[in-house]
Amino acid sequence: MLLSRDFVGYMAKEVVKRLVAGEMIETKNVEGVTQAMRQVMADEVTVEDRLNEEVREILARYSDEMRNTGASYQEMYKKVKGQLARERKLILR
Repeated sequence: MLLSRDFVGYMAKEVVKRLVAGEMIETKNVEGVTQAMRQVMADEVTVEDRLNEEVREILARYSDEMRNTGASYQEMYKKVKGQLARERKLILR
């Protein structure tokens, strides 16, 4: 994750504050909306980390087969990650 949790919290607070100030949303529970926004933003920021972990797990299951066929771990990593990202319609940097 490239952004710290504190910064994600700060961004969520600022987004909610500006939405309320601009009268784009109306709420009596600003803190609750901020918490929800923080959670959504944190999930979005960590999506690539979770994808990388899943790719490592998949490749670990096929490690013997990859070794027998001489497949490159790095190449397979890129291919599996790209395939999962396409299937899930993720945009990665």
